[in-house]
Amino acid sequence: MFREDMIKTALGRQDAELVIKNARILNVFTGEILPGDIAVTGGMIAGVGDYSNAACVEDAGGQFAVPGLINTHCHVESSMMTPEIYCREELRWGVTTVITDPHEAANVAGVDGIRFMRESAQGAPIDYFIQIPSCVPSTAFEHNGASIDAEDIWGLIGDRAVSGVGEMMNYPGVLDCNKAVLSVLDAAGEKTIDGHAPALSGKELQAYSAAGIRTDHESTTFNEALEKLRAGIAVLVREGSAAKDVQAVISGVVEHGVCTDMMAFCTDDKHIADIRREGTVRHCIRLSIALGLAPIAAYRMATINAARIYGLKNLGAVAPGYQADFILLSDLEDVAVSQVYKRGVRVFPGEYAGRTSANYKMFPNSVNIAPINETSFALPHREDGRQPVINIAKNRIVTEKSFIRSELARDMLASGQLCKVAVVERHRATGNIGVGLLAGYGLKNGAIASTVSHDSHNIIVAGTSDSDMLFAVREIERMRGGYALVRDGVTLGELPLPLFGLMCDRDPDEFIKALDELIKKCHKEGVNSGIDPFIALSFMALPVIPEIRVTDMGVFDAVKFEFI
Repeated sequence: MFREDMIKTALGRQDAELVIKNARILNVFTGEILPGDIAVTGGMIAGVGDYSNAACVEDAGGQFAVPGLINTHCHVESSMMTPEIYCREELRWGVTTVITDPHEAANVAGVDGIRFMRESAQGAPIDYFIQIPSCVPSTAFEHNGASIDAEDIWGLIGDRAVSGVGEMMNYPGVLDCNKAVLSVLDAAGEKTIDGHAPALSGKELQAYSAAGIRTDHESTTFNEALEKLRAGIAVLVREGSAAKDVQAVISGVVEHGVCTDMMAFCTDDKHIADIRREGTVRHCIRLSIALGLAPIAAYRMATINAARIYGLKNLGAVAPGYQADFILLSDLEDVAVSQVYKRGVRVFPGEYAGRTSANYKMFPNSVNIAPINETSFALPHREDGRQPVINIAKNRIVTEKSFIRSELARDMLASGQLCKVAVVERHRATGNIGVGLLAGYGLKNGAIASTVSHDSHNIIVAGTSDSDMLFAVREIERMRGGYALVRDGVTLGELPLPLFGLMCDRDPDEFIKALDELIKKCHKEGVNSGIDPFIALSFMALPVIPEIRVTDMGVFDAVKFEFI
């Protein structure tokens, strides 16, 4: 009967439920912008052209009508908001489909964490697809709170909300034909497998693609993106809060005239304050157009390309037979969103009804550390008399490795040229603590600590004294997760994140104000301008990104995949 209704509505023999009149409609198939009306029935587009008869008629007033935007790879937890609140923010900026990898929650709480992230988005009028995390834990070089294996993936992959398997960070395991890794890839079946292969090249990249991995969001240069495209891997161009790759990749695309059919946009990790200020995919489109990419190409990347990459057959276009997900824009190049429709219902402006049925109290405390004292933060003794240093690269999540003499390290710590950085295992009270040196962060006084530290999300703390580092960690323990800034045994600022130590359900405006104030205080204590003190710190524990990191097991060479 529904098919019949669609046909009759398209022919004009039956009234539509909704008609949007007088729009300038972006056709992603031909690259044209055509005047016309949009007829909607049963949440689907029945026809585009000349339509008037409907239960509800709205006038677009000559605004542009484009497909709802698709964010192809994001970690909702990185926004620090619960999924329901996160979805509200995405909708207001025109994103009607989110493809998310609940990797962070899974590292804390396993399959229960994945289910929670799915259930807490069910009340939102948005397509919320999940890529099941493939690397939990991310590596064997750190301790996390739970594990996901091929059997778990087999148990989840049949869910309609599951679009595939999340980023395969263990590319050495793929290349070595590790049986457990290959079993995880096999469990994806015909669904999309996301990649994570920073700087992978040559035959190794060919082998990675041959394994069936179909996307990658880690290209930080145009040449890297081009090689991946040539290998048949879709490039998800990332613009998050810390990793900002649009300029490097899109500038090269424009200069060399590269086809963008296998390219889409993503945010990966983006904080709520940045989302509230500029949006997610909308921001990628604006940046790309400003860099010289044709607007049609930018919108294709944000819509139909994304849908095709993930096999979402009825999404990504304003055309008959497609889901009625579209946005009205007063300005195409500025992506000025005025109205957002999801399945033919206007969801912005306005508030959608209903809240999640997820139980926010399922995970009352995820901070569980062994007893520690000031000596826990002593630098490890090294026979060669040298200490490795993690050097922060501004606006990039890659780091650089260097070494200094141990006696010089002590002098530079005393003068504030360096600070210590430590990761304290917080899931199972193992007592593991890795300690190293950090350059380029800028902290001159006190200590900054957080339970947001990719990907295992242990407690990470940077400080100028062992006593303040200890105090900061204890403040985190008291809050049951979050951010803390301390100096001389006094708490200067804190921001609780009690859900997995990653999220909260506070009002976004209130939360952003508190976060901004805390960041200002961190900069007052010396953190370099242009560096977000918490985002930058969170990536120092990520052992799958070059060159050097620190985990709860020690300072780690992320190129050689071995401890220093």
